[in-house]
Amino acid sequence: MSQDVLVAGETLIDCIPERPGPLADVAGFERRPGGAPANVAVALARLTVPPLFWTRVGADPFGRYLEGVLAEYGLPDRFVERDGAAKTTLAFVTHDEGGEREFTFYRDGTADTRLEPGRIPDRTLSDCEWVHAGGVTLSSGSSREATMDLLERAAAAGCSVSFDPNLRPELWPDAETFASVVRDGLAHVDVCFATAAELEALGFSGGTPTELASAAVDRGTVDTVFLTRGEEGAVAVAGDDAPWPGERVEHAGYEVETVDTTGAGDAFVAGAIAALREGQSLAETVAFANAVAATATTDSGAMSALPTRDAVAPLLEG
Repeated sequence: MSQDVLVAGETLIDCIPERPGPLADVAGFERRPGGAPANVAVALARLTVPPLFWTRVGADPFGRYLEGVLAEYGLPDRFVERDGAAKTTLAFVTHDEGGEREFTFYRDGTADTRLEPGRIPDRTLSDCEWVHAGGVTLSSGSSREATMDLLERAAAAGCSVSFDPNLRPELWPDAETFASVVRDGLAHVDVCFATAAELEALGFSGGTPTELASAAVDRGTVDTVFLTRGEEGAVAVAGDDAPWPGERVEHAGYEVETVDTTGAGDAFVAGAIAALREGQSLAETVAFANAVAATATTDSGAMSALPTRDAVAPLLEG
């Protein structure tokens, strides 16, 4: 089986609360595998062929657990690294009554901050059609250089490169550093997946979601922007140099009974990558990605709620 997609970034433990409410008021948590790039990789494995996945976990019980989970989902272990000198990141997730969440990270010097440049061989990149990375590994440690190196080399190798800023303010020293570093990374990116808040944090502005996405494209930063809007769906805007030149697409999303929105954005990313690689139109891609994301919100957890194509089909057919 060949892997034509490489996903890169953190794998961590999500600690899911037993009930909604502030972290200080929650007595119990359930351990779940997580990390945005890990979720994307697993979602792709659920929807299509398992991708290559470059990540780094600690040589601790949590790290061994995560290695086992990735293997269960069929992800190759070629680039799953074990760090003997660092722990695995923990993220405590809190929910409000509507299912929206906030994160508290325990990530000081943990394994996913210690990715090293050059670990992905040039030959691997030359064999890949698509490379996807996220913004968390740009926030600190040697992983910043490693992620930037990967984006630059993937673009040079002719891969389609996608990126999710995945802004978590707690992980960045200040807003200016986030904007500067991520904008540097976007210079090597073809497709950006972002929320309105993330695009605004990067210095773009617009009165409507479509205008905001257009601002990023018009500035020549990336070829295509998917702006995700939670339960309100998503918009996609393509520049003149994109494979779908000049297109503007809006999709209102799907009505579902939401349990937990953790991982929904990652499900959208995987759905979009899968659809684009299959040659679907931009409109078909947004519809499919929204259906994958909506289905992912109907169960708790991030990775464990990622759907198969069969689970997504009723929304597309409805």
